[in-house]
Amino acid sequence: MTRRRKFWGWGLEGEGLTPAEQADLLRRMALRFGVAELKAVPPPRIEDLDLRPPRIEPPAGLADRITADPYERALHTYGKSLRDIVRVFRREFGPAPDLVAYPTSEEDVVRILDWCADRRVAVVPFGGGSSVVGGVEPAVGDGYAGTLSLDLGRLDRVLEIDRVSRAARIQAGVLGPALEAQLRPHGLTLRHFPQSFQYSSLGGWIATRSGGHYATLYTHIDEFVEGLRVVTARGVVETRRLPASGAGPAPDRLFIGSEGILGVITEAWMRLQDRPRHRAMAAVFFPDFLTGARAVRALAQSGLFPANCRLLDPHEAGEAGAGDGTRAVLVLGFESADHPVDAALSRALELCRDFGGEPESARSATDDPAVARTGSAGAWRDAFLRAPYAREVLVPAGVVADTYETAVTWDRFEAFYSALVETTERAIREISGHPGWVACRFTHVYPDGPAPYFSFRALTRPADTLAAWEHIKTAVSEAIVRLGGTITHHHAVGRDHRRWYDQELPPLFRAALRAAKAELDPRGILNPGVLVDPA
Repeated sequence: MTRRRKFWGWGLEGEGLTPAEQADLLRRMALRFGVAELKAVPPPRIEDLDLRPPRIEPPAGLADRITADPYERALHTYGKSLRDIVRVFRREFGPAPDLVAYPTSEEDVVRILDWCADRRVAVVPFGGGSSVVGGVEPAVGDGYAGTLSLDLGRLDRVLEIDRVSRAARIQAGVLGPALEAQLRPHGLTLRHFPQSFQYSSLGGWIATRSGGHYATLYTHIDEFVEGLRVVTARGVVETRRLPASGAGPAPDRLFIGSEGILGVITEAWMRLQDRPRHRAMAAVFFPDFLTGARAVRALAQSGLFPANCRLLDPHEAGEAGAGDGTRAVLVLGFESADHPVDAALSRALELCRDFGGEPESARSATDDPAVARTGSAGAWRDAFLRAPYAREVLVPAGVVADTYETAVTWDRFEAFYSALVETTERAIREISGHPGWVACRFTHVYPDGPAPYFSFRALTRPADTLAAWEHIKTAVSEAIVRLGGTITHHHAVGRDHRRWYDQELPPLFRAALRAAKAELDPRGILNPGVLVDPA
């Protein structure tokens, strides 16, 4: 029997922390915050929900592609942000879509968009539903006859492989594991592994400019896009498949990061790689985070381009079991399909030693991905992959457990980092009376700056969790924009980041984006309220 995805949490029904693991996690959090206990909250059931009756009915010609099933509507109401978790456990499903569509072809997508435009039904494209910024929530206001969540999950095949050019034509709805399974027999890989890999899609990665596996060089999905097919409300756009071009603004770049407001990505030609055979990695310990950051800057500017270059501050390292919580830890790794990479790792470790870094034993292997699952690096990797399961236990119990990520140039980083830690701790104290817990790591690094990723936890009453989160979120977001960072490096804008995206965006570019929206979506039906307001 095929297990369904949880409509209330991460992964499939039956997956997650065991009852014993939940109890241990809540016990440790209670100890940290100095309270007697934190209680687990049971998740909602479909029969607990009071969904509004659908306001629209599907047309007869598409009835087998569109459903009003309560489970499907609940599944497609929210993503996986803290705000989403709180509302799900409160059984608040007011934004539930009226209908959910599962097209099986591009022609279906065209017909669905035509029908929605004729009847002024808002369309919210849906890939894997892993958005943490409100990107898939059908909260579109009152100016529409209804809402439809457009799930691309049945467009899930690799259609064509060009082994000579090392590229493939792929349907946009394929989830990460299914994509890699189809490429593996050809010895190829996209090698794009965001934390949401299991439950996010190729089209979603492109639409949100997802950040993936590589900490340097190939950091975003942008680097792998060779060409796109996009269904807009005005027709189909197909960009030319090219390795590079200087012919004016690139048309595919208009849709990369467009978050579903201009059209629905149905196919993409993607640049692939041969599967890596050679790996070498090590963990390096530094006395503090800023010292480690200076070493990482040297690495980022060295031309070595490590695949993994993730610096964890002492809090992050200790929480993940990658250290004892007194030192920063750099998770460093190289890989190649063509040649051994031990020499590159040796040079990187030499650079780290120049900044007082102390390497853990280096490990290398050929055709053995398990090398990444041992030592301090392996401990952090395991904690990283299990983090979404922990949040669905902590948040309903009253723990504000969330993250924010950004990017800034190296010359501003140290003051930027210190200001954000101080801002986060102050905001937590203001709302909860204690300093909480704040940690930071680098997810990606560039020659001109890092992408720091902050995690924070605070304790509040379950009834106050959402208000506390909004207070902290507002404080740190205002600080990021004021200090010259970006409101998002790889989590996208969605609805949660919209007001700070508006501050970051040059006004003339915002006007140009609105003009593109008006041209491609004249009725304003595609993901209204995301990035720009429809005319």
